[in-house]
This record gives sequence, C-alpha cells and structure tokens, in this order.
Amino acid sequence: MAIKTFMVIGAGQMGAGIAQVAAQAGMQVLLNDISAEAANKGLAGIGKILERNVAKGKMSAEEREAVLARIRPSTSLEDAAAADFIVEAATENLDIKTRIFQTLDRVARPEVILATNTSSLPITEIAAVTSRPAQVIGMHFMNPVPVMPLVEVIRGIATSDAVYACVDELARALGKTPVEVNDFPGFVSNRVLLPMINEAIYCVYEGVAMPEAVDAVMKLGMNHPMGPLTLADFIGLDTCLSIMEILHEGLGDSKYRPCPLLRKMVKAGWLGKKSGKGFYEYA
Repeated sequence: MAIKTFMVIGAGQMGAGIAQVAAQAGMQVLLNDISAEAANKGLAGIGKILERNVAKGKMSAEEREAVLARIRPSTSLEDAAAADFIVEAATENLDIKTRIFQTLDRVARPEVILATNTSSLPITEIAAVTSRPAQVIGMHFMNPVPVMPLVEVIRGIATSDAVYACVDELARALGKTPVEVNDFPGFVSNRVLLPMINEAIYCVYEGVAMPEAVDAVMKLGMNHPMGPLTLADFIGLDTCLSIMEILHEGLGDSKYRPCPLLRKMVKAGWLGKKSGKGFYEYA
C-alpha cells in the first residue's frame, strides 16, 4: 500500500519524533493533538531539533524548511479520513487509547492500518474495540525517535501477515530496524528494562547505595551509556510506575512489584526531568 499521508495521534515527545522521521522520509504528515496549542508545540519542538541539525551540518536550511512544510498540525480525529497510515502515540492509558481507536476505526478508510506506539499495553485488547483487528498492530518506537534505530513491531492475536509485512517495510523506509515481537505485557524492551530500573530503585530504597553510586556501577561496571536512575528520570517516573503495574498485573509475578519508593515519588509529583525533580534535580 502506498503511504503518502501519515497521521500521528499525539504531539508529545514520542509523537513529534515519529512525525519528524516520517516527514524526513518524504511523507505528508498530520500531527494531531487535542488542542492547537499542543499540536503547535509539537511542531515547534521538531523545528528546534531540525535547527540544531542545520547548525551541526547534518542538513541544510532548505532541507529543514522542506521537512517542516510536510507537517500539518491537526486537532480533529476526523482528519484521519485523509490518512494512508495512522500511528497513535497518546497517553499510555488503555481507556484513552481504546476511545481513540474506536473513532479512528469509524473515520479511517477500511484498508488503512491502525498502529499504536504503546510501550506496554495489550495490542489484542486495543484491536478488539475496532471492526478491523487484523489491521491493528503495535509499532513501539524508542525515545528519542529520530536517534534510536529500533522499532518493536508487535502482532496482536489477529494481526495479519500482510499487515505485519507492510509495517516492517514502512519501518525500514523510516530508517529504522524493525524487530518482530508477540503481544505480551511490556513486550521485550520494557519487560527487560523496567525490572532493572525497579531493582535499581530498590537499591536506593533499601539503603544499598545512593542514586549516583547505583548509576556509576551500571555505567562503569556494565558499560551502560546511562545509569538506570538517570534513565528513569528521563523516561518519567510516572511512566515507569505505569509499566511496572502493567507487568505486575499482566504477568502475576511478585518480581514485577513496583518499589514503594517509586510509588511515593510519583505521589509527591517527583516525576523526573519533566517535573524538575526525580532521583536528580533539573534546572
């Protein structure tokens, strides 16, 4: 299927990143959010990233303008009628996502694939609220999207082989490396990553070491580019808690129990970099 118009639902950090790579691949992009302010904020963020790329000599000013010209802000899901492919990158909340998919299923043309960028929620359950479950698939980009090469492509129980093949080809056209994953809580990335982060938080909670020490051990001893607590702050502690709760509920194993310190910090509003304070403080 030829994809000329690519729609992204959600203009936050992930959605804006997906919109950027699609526009850089030459597609016309609809960047949708619930308000013009949110959609335009996402577009402005893309502009800043591209401006830095120009300053570093990675692209010309003309290329920057051409990419931005291919992205149009949207505030109505009815715009999905014009899309050839749709990726949802809204808040990581199952109720919100299922409501979006019900609307997209009604508005989008019958042949259009509906993808979700969820990092841990069940693809099969999201697909079940539509009349096209064979055309619903997970497309989990990594953050920051323009930099990270991986896309987890997650099949729901009903996802067709043709849809998987189309999304695999699309991911490669976006300059990404797709990896096939089946529909289990947390998929592969967060099923492995988040328990490690949670255990690092337990080390602080139980007094094993301070955050700086935990991060230093993992960076210098395990060759991680970023310590797990710094990474948790970058992801957002509320997001980390949400994923741990999904793993704990979905897999039913006590090893996925969120650390009490993680819960306490989220209740305090210490969400990491986006709130200015997490395991570290941010100006």
